[in-house]
This record gives sequence, C-alpha cells and structure tokens, in this order.
Amino acid sequence: MIYSEEYKEHIEYTFAAFCRVVLHNAAMTVYRDLGRKRKREVSLEYLISETPFEPFTTDTYFEQYDQPTVFVIKGQEIVVANKQLADALLKLSEQRRNVLFLYFFFGYTDAQIGKEYGRNRSTANYWKLAALKQLRKEMERLEYEEQEADTFEVIEKAVAGEPEAIELVLQHYSPRIKYLSKYKGNFNSDIQDRLQVQLMKAIIQFRFDK
Repeated sequence: MIYSEEYKEHIEYTFAAFCRVVLHNAAMTVYRDLGRKRKREVSLEYLISETPFEPFTTDTYFEQYDQPTVFVIKGQEIVVANKQLADALLKLSEQRRNVLFLYFFFGYTDAQIGKEYGRNRSTANYWKLAALKQLRKEMERLEYEEQEADTFEVIEKAVAGEPEAIELVLQHYSPRIKYLSKYKGNFNSDIQDRLQVQLMKAIIQFRFDK
C-alpha cells in the first residue's frame, strides 16, 4: 500500500510518542513495585506528566511528551533540548558524561575536574578528550542511522512482529531504557529487562489509524 508522506510523518510521530509513554508507564509501575513513592523525583521527561495515555487522539496531545532531556549533576539540572545530543550523551558512561558537564557547563578546569575525582590534571584532560571523541562518534552514528533508516518501514515491520524490526526499535530506545533502569542511583538489569519486555508487548499492539 502506498502512503502519503504526511501520513508517514504522522505515524512516525505518533509511534514515537506512544513508545515514550509506554516506557513512562512501565517505569512508574516498576518503581512502585520496588517501593519507590510516586511523588519522588525519578527525573527526565517521561515522569513529568501525570496524564494517562489515550492513544490516537491528536498530534497536539503528544507534544507534552516531547520534552528536552534533563541531567542532574551536583544537585543542578542541565537541560539538553537537542534530542540527538541527549541520546549521544546517554551513551557515555556516567563519569565521562559528568566530566563534560563539569567542563562545559560548570566551567571547571582540568585541574578542578581532577580534584573532584582525586586525580591529577593530566588524567582529567585525558578523560575529557576521550569523552569528546566518543560523543562525536555517537552523534555521527545517530545521524547516519537517521539518514539510512526508513522509519515508517521499520515501524510497519515491528508492529507486524518482525524480530529484526522490533530489535531496531529497542536499540533506538536503549539509551532511555538504560537511564530509566537506574534505581536509587544504581543500574538495575531487572528493571531494564522489564521495560524492554513491556515495550516489545506494546509495539505489536500499536494500531495504525487509517
């Protein structure tokens, strides 16, 4: 079947919002199961809204979920509005990410960063350069994937239950899943597994509005 570009864009936008809300709801359920109070801050855009998900209403409904990514370091929030940059930053280790934030957002020198971690200036400079190198590679990879992938086709195949397409969707959301899989500051593989399972179940339940 031939679809218009407008329809494809609508489905891509709707599917992206759908997946984000699925992860939001799944994360909230996991946190409650683990005893975390609902009102406690668990960070990032997935947990901002208390509005329940009502699929396939209007595009404006989903705009509230397309929020910038918020990182917290030294008790301060750093807002990253560029999605590609945020996703690339989420691919870095926490230490490398924090080194970049300390340098670019807090204005720390290499010596100050080294002192923060109990290391010398040379080590901090090495960490910074390594983090920048990885960040550039991640952004290049993300840009390449966006250019090469036929998003609508991937969605079609994933909804139809094709394993490779579902895996592509999981890979796309892996940075978000990884971030949401932190519990009390520590990565929890059980949370990650539960979020992945819930997203896979939701993908095949997604409906195209004709």
